[in-house]
Amino acid sequence: MNRVLPILTVVAVIVALWYAATVWMNAPWVRDQAARAGQEVTTSQLVRETLNQERPVLPAPHQVIAELWKGVSGQAVTSKRSLVYHAWITVSATLLGFAIGAGLGILLAIGIVHNRAMDLSVMPWAIASQTIPILAIAPMIIVVLNSVGVQGLIPKAIISAYLSFFPVVVGMVKGFRSPDRMQLDLLKTYSASQSQTFWKLRWPSSAPYLFASLKVAVAASLVGAIVGEMPTGAVAGLGARLLSGSYYGQTIQIWSTLFMAALVAAALVAIVGGIERVTLKRMGMAR
Repeated sequence: MNRVLPILTVVAVIVALWYAATVWMNAPWVRDQAARAGQEVTTSQLVRETLNQERPVLPAPHQVIAELWKGVSGQAVTSKRSLVYHAWITVSATLLGFAIGAGLGILLAIGIVHNRAMDLSVMPWAIASQTIPILAIAPMIIVVLNSVGVQGLIPKAIISAYLSFFPVVVGMVKGFRSPDRMQLDLLKTYSASQSQTFWKLRWPSSAPYLFASLKVAVAASLVGAIVGEMPTGAVAGLGARLLSGSYYGQTIQIWSTLFMAALVAAALVAIVGGIERVTLKRMGMAR
């Protein structure tokens, strides 16, 4: 109870502020409509109408929850109106991009740790790559790949990999370098080869760093998949759902899609966390 109460308190404050902001931001439209009709609006009418507009500037929490529930349970999962259907399209690209990005990140980290030339050359370029806004590079990637006939899932996965590889590189470089000098010297006294040192010491020592970076990477990969759907004119996926909502002024649809994306990200991070607990426990490193 001591842990739940602070969380519930923060949630209650956020919801209260959200409702207050909803009334404040939607009130001008209500007053304008009343003025056009030559009527006066009471406070109770103002609150009621601002919290139940069809296309509000800021939807109320109950409107978002209702739309989210309708999109998840009110439709068949194969329906294009279903948020589950759109989430699966996005998750497919997310998982592929995450696998590519994580694998590339681990390989780069191995090269950086074992090769000074890569450390001095690749790491700065990896850092510099993250200064390029993903919204700028995503259309370029899609146009280039479309020109060679690569469409569909692959372009979105590459954009996801672009965002997810960097946390893995940084985390795994730190993890591979986490063994102290005494441990490395001990293996040298046993005449251990570089590969034996890697598999017996560096790789096990990097496990906590690996899972910490994977949690960041999987969330970044989801963002990349959503961004990758926007410039492609996709008709399915959470990114496409956001675009269609913005085209037609469906703010409630936009917010419900954002919440669905947040829930998917939380689920993916939770899955990685579950694998982390099982793995570290088997390795005797459970925290």
